[in-house]
Amino acid sequence: MPATRWLTFDCYGTIADWNACMLTALTPVAGVHAAPLLAAYHQAESILEAQPTWRPYRDILTDGLGLAARRVGVKLADEQAGAFVGAWRSMPVFPDVAEALGTLTSLGWRLGILTNCDDDLFAATSAQLPVSFEAVVTAEQVRSYKPDLGHFRKFAEMTGATPANWIHVANSWVHDILPAARMGLRSVWVDRDHTGHPAKFAERRVTTMRRLPETVADVNVLPAWPPVPLPSARLAFGTAPRGAWASPGTIIDLWLLVRNYWSTGSGESGKTWPTCSTG
Repeated sequence: MPATRWLTFDCYGTIADWNACMLTALTPVAGVHAAPLLAAYHQAESILEAQPTWRPYRDILTDGLGLAARRVGVKLADEQAGAFVGAWRSMPVFPDVAEALGTLTSLGWRLGILTNCDDDLFAATSAQLPVSFEAVVTAEQVRSYKPDLGHFRKFAEMTGATPANWIHVANSWVHDILPAARMGLRSVWVDRDHTGHPAKFAERRVTTMRRLPETVADVNVLPAWPPVPLPSARLAFGTAPRGAWASPGTIIDLWLLVRNYWSTGSGESGKTWPTCSTG
């Protein structure tokens, strides 16, 4: 009997078309300003998720939209701030997902989800997915948001998966590919957004899921990262839990890349974000 093999996926942006759904929701609210408002929301979401007190994702969606609207100068009525939550159940699944996931399950891969949302929001999406996922880790369960490593550590605890039998598949370079690298996981970057981020932190980069089964097979034959002694993890990140993984190589450089990306690549020059309350 073949050994257990795990594939974990981010859901929104990788499997479900979050951007299309939310842009549609913003069009009647913001008109021609819908696209820049959505772009601002992405950074507002990161700001709120990084606050010291965890908040449910539906609150992030609502308050993040309000914060982004103030940033770009779009006036929202109180009832319009809930546009993202109201549109959630209409979110479509990408058309290339069903065949790819069906093939992977037929090849014996076990599937998991690591998602930055609430249990009930994922449950609404799960009903539309073409296959079932054996293990699901939500932000509500771990009380943190990726790129924090809480999702990955919880999944390892739940399943016993290790870098030797676990590959991560995701669209977001910041929220998924970088933390997967920090965990020493092999990964496939589904770069649907053609972001231009460096592909070297994933074993393979694709722009759709049409050839995902073949790509996963290619990655699976690559050697897994060997365990790194714990002092290497402490060097970059401070005290780490016993048994935590750290990516080999220049871990500090990974963090510097993320920090520099957010400090130089987001927002408009000379404009500051409005303050936000963590409530």
